[in-house]
Amino acid sequence: MNHTVKEIQSQFKLLRLAETAEELPQLLREAEKSSWTYLEFLEAITHFELKKREAKSVERRLKWARFPYQKTLLEFSIEAQNSLSERQLTQLQEINWLEQQYNLILLGPPGVGKTHLAVGLGIEAINKGYQVYFVTMGELIQLLKTEEFAHKSQVQMKRLRASDLVIIDDLMYMAMDQREANLFFQMINHLYEQSSIILTSNKSPDQWGELMGDEGITTAILDRLLHRVEVIHMNGDSYRMKNRQNLF
Repeated sequence: MNHTVKEIQSQFKLLRLAETAEELPQLLREAEKSSWTYLEFLEAITHFELKKREAKSVERRLKWARFPYQKTLLEFSIEAQNSLSERQLTQLQEINWLEQQYNLILLGPPGVGKTHLAVGLGIEAINKGYQVYFVTMGELIQLLKTEEFAHKSQVQMKRLRASDLVIIDDLMYMAMDQREANLFFQMINHLYEQSSIILTSNKSPDQWGELMGDEGITTAILDRLLHRVEVIHMNGDSYRMKNRQNLF
């Protein structure tokens, strides 16, 4: 490697193009081998840098999302779902509903793949450039209750409110008191027509009022969630039971 190439690499690093700087010798060899024009060489450099930046951006958004695991839709067993066709899954995967601020409610008993589907759609959204935030209902209530005085909760709620898609897992798995229901309503109201929401729950919306203890708040929440919504009733055997690992 001659001195001039090293100088250019140093200049690239000053421009915060460190990975392109490392790749420069290989790009130069390829340019010489393939007799690239100056324009083709510049195009190769910019393409490489943009590709690396997009990969880093996806990595950052995945970290921001806080998924409990990273399972894609390719791993989702559509055959086990009578309520969801291949065509419908493909439509969901295209993420057009997110652009229109549609919500998704995934209902069904434990273990049928609600969280997997939600995470898979979240990963698809991230790959298309959207910000996604995943939170369980228990975590969300704790964040809402401590946001006023806990810096960590403030940071997480700021990220949640800035996201294009918010996934709330295990909605209504436990009863709320009046304050919790009010805080939850305020959050839903903030996201209304600003972000899309995916909710997973083993309880249908007509049961939510009992758990919130306030029909007025429940009605207000449902009014906002159901304005633009697709409700998917998932069924089938529990994946966890079918794929359980036995000790003996």
